[in-house]
Amino acid sequence: MYRAIDSFPRWRSYFYFITLIFFLAWLVKNVFIAVIIETFAEIRVQFQQMWGSRSSTTSTATTQMFHEDAAGGWQLVAVDVNKPQGRAPACLQKMMRSSVFHMFILSMVAVDVIVAASNYYKGENFKRQYDEFYLAEVAFTVLFDLEALLKIWCLGFTGYISSSLHKFELLLVIGTTLHIYPDLYHSQFTYFQVLRVVRLIKISPALEDFVYKIFGPGKKLGSLVVFTASLLIVMSAISLQMFCFVEELDRFTTFPRAFMSMFQILTQEGWVDVMDQTLNAVGHMWAPVVAIYFILYHLFATLILLSLFVAVILDNLELDEDLKKLKQLKQSEANADTKEKLPLRLRIFEKFPNRPQMVKISKLPSDFTVPKIRESFMKQFIDRQQQDTSCLLRRLPSASSSSCDHSKKSAIEENKYIDQKLRKSVFSIRARNLLEKETAINKILRACTRQRMLSGSFEGQPAKERSILSVQHHIRQERRSLRHGSNSQRISRGKSLETLTQDHSNTVRYRNAQREDSEIKMIQEKKEQAEMKRKVQEEELRENHPYFDKPLFIVGREHKFRNFCRVVVRARFNASKTDPVTGAVKNTKYHQLYDLLGLVTYLDWVMIIVTICSCISMMFESPFRRVMHAPTLQIAEYVFVIFMSIELNLKIMADGLFFTPTAVIRDFGGVMDIFIYLVSLIFLCWMPQNVPAKSGAQLLMVLRCLRPLRIFKLVPQMRKVVRELFSGFKEIFLVSILLLTLMLVFASFGVQLFAGKLAKCNDPHIISREDCHGIFRINVSVSKNLNLKLRPGEKKPGFWVPRVWANPRNFNFDNVGNAMLALFEVLSLKGWVEVRDVIIHRVGPIHGIYIHVFVFLGCMIGLTLFVGVVIANFNENKGTALLTVDQRRWEDLKSRLKIAQPLHLPPRPDNDGFRAKMYDITQHPFFKRTIAVLVLAQSVLLSVKWDAADPVTVPLATMSVVFTFIFVLEVTMKIIAMSPSGFWQSRRNRYDLLVTSLGVIWVILHFALLNAYTYMMGACVIVFRFFSICGKHVTLKMLLLTVVVSMYKSFFIIVGMFLLLLCYAFAGVVLFGTVKYGENINRHANFSSAGKAITVLFRIVTGEDWNKIMHDCMVQPPFCTPDNSTYWKTDCGNYAGALMYFCSFYVIIAYIMLNLLVAIIVENFSLFYSTEEDQLLSYNDLRHFQIIWNMVDDKREGVIPSFRVKFLLRLLRGRLEVDLDKDKLLFKHMCYEMERLHNGGDVTFHDVLSMLSYRSVDIRKSLQLEELLAREQLEYTIEEEVAKQTIRMWLKKCLKRIRAKQQQSCSIIHSLRESQQQELSRFLNPPSIETTQPSEDMNAINQDNSAQPETSSQQQLLSPTLSDRGGYRQDSADAGKPQRKFGQWRLPSAPKPISHSVSSVNLRFGGRSTMKSVVCKMNPMSDAASCGSEVKKWWTRQLTVESDESGEDLLDI
Repeated sequence: MYRAIDSFPRWRSYFYFITLIFFLAWLVKNVFIAVIIETFAEIRVQFQQMWGSRSSTTSTATTQMFHEDAAGGWQLVAVDVNKPQGRAPACLQKMMRSSVFHMFILSMVAVDVIVAASNYYKGENFKRQYDEFYLAEVAFTVLFDLEALLKIWCLGFTGYISSSLHKFELLLVIGTTLHIYPDLYHSQFTYFQVLRVVRLIKISPALEDFVYKIFGPGKKLGSLVVFTASLLIVMSAISLQMFCFVEELDRFTTFPRAFMSMFQILTQEGWVDVMDQTLNAVGHMWAPVVAIYFILYHLFATLILLSLFVAVILDNLELDEDLKKLKQLKQSEANADTKEKLPLRLRIFEKFPNRPQMVKISKLPSDFTVPKIRESFMKQFIDRQQQDTSCLLRRLPSASSSSCDHSKKSAIEENKYIDQKLRKSVFSIRARNLLEKETAINKILRACTRQRMLSGSFEGQPAKERSILSVQHHIRQERRSLRHGSNSQRISRGKSLETLTQDHSNTVRYRNAQREDSEIKMIQEKKEQAEMKRKVQEEELRENHPYFDKPLFIVGREHKFRNFCRVVVRARFNASKTDPVTGAVKNTKYHQLYDLLGLVTYLDWVMIIVTICSCISMMFESPFRRVMHAPTLQIAEYVFVIFMSIELNLKIMADGLFFTPTAVIRDFGGVMDIFIYLVSLIFLCWMPQNVPAKSGAQLLMVLRCLRPLRIFKLVPQMRKVVRELFSGFKEIFLVSILLLTLMLVFASFGVQLFAGKLAKCNDPHIISREDCHGIFRINVSVSKNLNLKLRPGEKKPGFWVPRVWANPRNFNFDNVGNAMLALFEVLSLKGWVEVRDVIIHRVGPIHGIYIHVFVFLGCMIGLTLFVGVVIANFNENKGTALLTVDQRRWEDLKSRLKIAQPLHLPPRPDNDGFRAKMYDITQHPFFKRTIAVLVLAQSVLLSVKWDAADPVTVPLATMSVVFTFIFVLEVTMKIIAMSPSGFWQSRRNRYDLLVTSLGVIWVILHFALLNAYTYMMGACVIVFRFFSICGKHVTLKMLLLTVVVSMYKSFFIIVGMFLLLLCYAFAGVVLFGTVKYGENINRHANFSSAGKAITVLFRIVTGEDWNKIMHDCMVQPPFCTPDNSTYWKTDCGNYAGALMYFCSFYVIIAYIMLNLLVAIIVENFSLFYSTEEDQLLSYNDLRHFQIIWNMVDDKREGVIPSFRVKFLLRLLRGRLEVDLDKDKLLFKHMCYEMERLHNGGDVTFHDVLSMLSYRSVDIRKSLQLEELLAREQLEYTIEEEVAKQTIRMWLKKCLKRIRAKQQQSCSIIHSLRESQQQELSRFLNPPSIETTQPSEDMNAINQDNSAQPETSSQQQLLSPTLSDRGGYRQDSADAGKPQRKFGQWRLPSAPKPISHSVSSVNLRFGGRSTMKSVVCKMNPMSDAASCGSEVKKWWTRQLTVESDESGEDLLDI
């Protein structure tokens, strides 16, 4: 990058390399870790028997017994009943098992570790065999030998070696006993001495459990270690056979050298040097093959093998499925705020005597003096009637709220309190009776439903595979039938024994689930009770202590100034997203902008802007342009302090400083705000002109650099990032202890073996220390590869330097501190090759095993353990660590559904014209594959450099122009086929149009200018075009979505990383801004300004030579020029400051923050990486739903009216199909759910998809406990409402039939009476001529029959639901139909008579007359009326609910 900066514009180099590192090293590379983790988890599930089940720490051969502990309590202790006992007396056995003996031994181990860590190099002439450290080691060895003999005596040898821990102790005893032999002291047996520190793990039970969780099931981790070692051995042997004959290449001459070279490639440290040396040695012919060989090995080792270690560690941290439910319950209980006490800062008022606020009643006619009473009591008495009134109005039945509005108002005005109490008592009795009757009705309905399911009423229908919606619906119906055991027993008569056993197991499972629900409800009740108790305590303190909840004990609780401050502090942008009438969610065009504006309050937005401006001002500060001497930079300092003073004053006056419930200093964020403000205020008031190095003024300037951390406090999402980091601090701390233990073991070993042995004379010709004196000439060369041609007798340029016998510049093992620093650098895989070469060259080749073992353990296990723990903590904070497999799939499904969008593909034109043919062509798979091949072909053109001076560039550019015109033709065809508006709906089409437009612009500029800039623009267009191919393949789209979604979700983590980097950059300018140039501090990499410091820190984040930069910043006299007056006049560094600065930055950024990115990528990759068997809803199901939605949503707005949902559900096929013949009730439930949740308004794409997803899964297995309770309550409510609507519809039909019979009877009697009157009139007045005249009633009958609505002729396409606005409007408009409003049945005043056909009556006169009459058998009208009134009264008593206009839209059964 630095060479590119010297050759090209600076911005181009920075942009290219920073984006390259971000995308490839931080995002794409971590995708491999996600792939390996998901693949390993899938393989583990398939081969669970290979690994075996997870075992507990207690062996199966042991039993647990109750033993009384020292505190008098009881605890379960594992006792091995088969363990043989020793011959020691009972007192010694009791002493050996006592906790005192155990703690004494562990304390002796700790003392031994401290003594070993105190060892250091005392000089060459000091006799090391019999010093105080040797004597201490002999004493500790004898002590631990006696401990082992005592345990063997007490337990017996067989019982002693049966424990793995005792085997390890026995191995240490034997090894340390041999180590104290003088000839073996300070040899390889030193390992046994330093390994005693491992026994200290027993001190902490948490650390012991963590170690067992990681290393206890050693089958997987051990197998992976063996696999890695085998791979190294095999690849070393292959490389040895391939390159051992190559001359001038000494890296593969022997197997140890080949092994070290392949191990170096595995650790990524200097692997390019190994490959370059091999390529130069083999020649140009075999160079490509050798390069491919090394690159493939490097990719496999770094991207797959290391990821396997992370996958194994994550799998070891995984819990069993049966424990996750219990852990979820425990976590819910822990997360619930069940603390009944207030914080200590508020409970301090309880220490003071009660002084309640008293008031005097002055407007009371009385001759006696009225004493003062409590103000709270007066307020409660005054507001009592209003509270009772509002409470009663909420509890009164809504059915009578409208009909009795006037009477209620008058009653309340006359006597509110008495009237409300009476009505409340009456209503409670009615509500109880109503609840009992509704429960009985619901029991009968569920029993009938189950009887229909079990009776096989659908056996006659052809067999058809049920959809997942139908399957889950029947599962839920069966579970709900288990709620009532009596009904289940009554229905299950006559079943086989196997069926009864299965029903019993189902009942047991339901009872267990019901017990879990009750526990969750109990936790929620505890939380509510604790919150209530805290409120009661707070109210008591507010009442009894007048200074409680008073900011600074001055401003009153309800003071106008405090209320004004509250309004200013809490004011924020709040765009109304819901319709105030219907309550439906409004889809605003700029909802993302509105969400951003409403993220924080207006005051916080102002402070965010002020803080950003202040940080920008600090970017211009440097050791040569200081804020103390630059008035322009002081302006931003004054503005920041003034605005922060106003902000803190407003917040303190509104919420208080410390002793108030919502005080400013109530958490760490408030303390940090006050600290940053005080530091800024002190610095502004002091403004020191001279700042000596390592002084208090310089420390104040360093603390001032923490100002960007204010953004963490002001933005809620940034606080969430900090919470995620510190919530997993326990596990990260345990991993740090393990790594420090590992470093201490190897550091102690290194001190005892390498102390004083790594020093060497700086003159390479001098071997012994006695000869290392005087001066010698050192030559100076500009470059390593530059060979200057010298004339005869001419010498290379150089200078004379004194000979010095010294250690290597960057590391030594003379004491434990320096050894641990060197090993920490090696742990980051930086500089370990140099340490290895020095140890091999100056101590011996056999000691190279030391550094290789440490790198393998530290890199393969230690660093991957950090990655695994950070990922596990992230998943635990997100709530996904304790999820079962089904719950995880459900969470992934919800995340996928949020990402899913409606298809922006317009429908095919109806006709078969030109547009339809274009549509068929552009949507054909062959056309799409052809375009993808053309994109790849155009991308291949970039394999050759486009240089304006090269004649080959012109044909390449011409071919690119041809490809551009082809893509223009493609876009034109799509626009013609889809229409411009339809083409613009798809984001992919917009991107293609943008790239094609840029290509057309490039073609014009290319032929007009034909220079280097146009060639560069053409290459950029080809690169942009290449990204369009990612959306045309499923796998590439999956990976692209993983990267894009990871970037979106990790935005605040990246911002937090940048803020930390900015703080360190400001501090680096103050500490190391004037450090002299060294090995890695140069004109490109330095801390002279904030911009260059950010570049250096970004380089350190990648791990590139961070340790060398740290050592350059540690330079001390005499290698620099000190100045005690001001820090900007010296070129020396700061040893302690550099050590804390670089180590803390590397640990926080490289080990924690970057691993959070890995965790996010792993989480998002699991959303898209799943097989068809793992998915609850497959991609085909989602695609089918998108196609059906595209058919229903003709306006392409993403929303449809709620009454169209039934059309959508009827069109679904496959696994989402709803069969009305079998699952008509499910269809009603789904339609009513959409109506209920959206109040009859519009529903969005995600609303319907979310409803289908809930209906398609087993909520008992997939949903978490709180979500499960809410969903079951919703579905139970929907079921009851649909049942009520169904019964209401059935009763209306019954009443309609009864009323029709009444009207029929009335009309027949009326017609008979008319016919009798006509016959009588004709008999009395016989006509002269017999005529037959058609009755007028016949026309009326025909008209009525023609106008009579028939169900068969007006049958709708779908079953009527609540969304049918016209389904039953005709019935409601019918005057003969009873209407129900506010719990009252209203009958029509006068039913219209309906004429019916009456047979003609022939009257003949001729001596005698005969009259024929038609007698119709029918029920008496009185019986029909009484039946209707009974049903009406019964139903009025059963259900008293308010019926509005939507009550007419009923469900037919």
